[in-house]
Amino acid sequence: MTIKFLYKVVIMKRNKILPIIALLLLGITGCDKEFLEVEPTQFLTEKQVAEAAKNNPDVVAGSMSGIYTLMFQTGTGGTNLDHDDFGQKGYDIYLDMLSGDMALTVNTYNWYLGLTEFQDNTDYTDNRNYKPWRYYYRLIRSSNLVISALGGNDVVPELEANQHIMGQAKAMRAHSYFYLTQMFTREYNPSDPILPVYTDPNQPNQPKSTTQEVFDLIVSDLTQSIELLGTFQRSAKNQVNKHVAQGILAYVYAYMGGNDNLAKAKALTADVIANGGYTIMTADEVVYAPVAADIPDLVGGFNDINTKGWMWGVDLTLDNGLDLVSWWGQMDRYTYSYQWAGDVKAMDADLYAAIPADDVRKKQFPVGGSYSLAPLNKFYHYDRVVGRQRNIETDYVYMRVAEMYLLHAEVSAKTGDEASAKTSLKALVSQRRPDASYIDGLTGQRLLDEIYLQTRIELWGEGKSYLALKRNKAVSKRGPNHLSNVGVEIPYNDERLSFVIPQLEIQNNPFID
Repeated sequence: MTIKFLYKVVIMKRNKILPIIALLLLGITGCDKEFLEVEPTQFLTEKQVAEAAKNNPDVVAGSMSGIYTLMFQTGTGGTNLDHDDFGQKGYDIYLDMLSGDMALTVNTYNWYLGLTEFQDNTDYTDNRNYKPWRYYYRLIRSSNLVISALGGNDVVPELEANQHIMGQAKAMRAHSYFYLTQMFTREYNPSDPILPVYTDPNQPNQPKSTTQEVFDLIVSDLTQSIELLGTFQRSAKNQVNKHVAQGILAYVYAYMGGNDNLAKAKALTADVIANGGYTIMTADEVVYAPVAADIPDLVGGFNDINTKGWMWGVDLTLDNGLDLVSWWGQMDRYTYSYQWAGDVKAMDADLYAAIPADDVRKKQFPVGGSYSLAPLNKFYHYDRVVGRQRNIETDYVYMRVAEMYLLHAEVSAKTGDEASAKTSLKALVSQRRPDASYIDGLTGQRLLDEIYLQTRIELWGEGKSYLALKRNKAVSKRGPNHLSNVGVEIPYNDERLSFVIPQLEIQNNPFID
């Protein structure tokens, strides 16, 4: 039994307690019959949350905790059986696949084959369009319920605790809309109608808002969130704090582009780096490095929420009830998983070839055999027994501080501040290679290309390659270990690299066709 396992057994997390408290309070305060009735939509109604909050503000906190639970819960994309329907990390895999940096090298069970062939995401009748659409709009509606219960979009709650909840809800709403813009549009064109916007839980069907209107809401929500969360001391990393909200907003500004927006992204990432208290993961933390044959690696594996380089994630325990249907159930050979049983996801061979021999990250992807270039030494259950972990207790990461260093380098270079770009890039690369001085000689496009390459290498398998592809207006070209479209150059705004509005939305919303 490892030290990490013992630690996780004895720690009880507040993010699991609050939803239970919320449900108990709804029952305890419920002379009113409606508190005990289950809504057909499977959501608490605005009235239920608001009324319960009058008696005990913890109910609103519990509702916010429930939103975070949706991020890793199975079936949140509207299916009961699909083994790729498990929240945010499920769509991280979708996006890594579409970017081309993640290769499906062996296919047995067909969970991702249609996506890698660009069939599923371009067919409006396919569930792989419906699942992320439903998931993110479900988060939006849940956030709207919390915001409404606290007084509405234009209200700043009097209680500081409620200000913190409002800040989290607005950040989650913005995060959801941002991901919808990434997945369901080809590029940033301010005048294009793209998505229906809902800011109130009681709004009827809405027509598409323009890109500008959607991003105005995203920026407004996150700006307010950062202010509201200024004094928030979170109890667990699954909660959005000021620095996470800053990180999301930095991604938004970097995607929008233009000198003013890039300068704002630069300031936000610089603040997180300077004041967040997070440190870049060490070489020992990013690649399997056993102390000895009989002593397991207790710091690697990307499996522990306590990692100092993680800004946002969730501490999963057996109580969460996750198993095969999970990110670990798709990505880790040391879990009872599809990765172990025959759906192998690996690093693109050309991207692997671009990693220098003295870079420790090259060891994350062993070469040879059926699992060649799979992330066997990056993501793993700490026991490292093939197929052993059946019930998930390894954690999920949503955001790392390394992302802030890379994004700061990117936007600094794009705004002409190459000195700052090099400083941020070297801070990361010096943890991965014995000598990062080569960066000093890079300028112009060569510097931008290196930052983009380092982003793809460092964040492989974490759902960020697709965002970088679109943000940098790059071209995807698959290496020889993919099963289809090898060597085909596909620009970032090609229809094959985006999703389409699903059939059910078209059928149920008269404003969408």
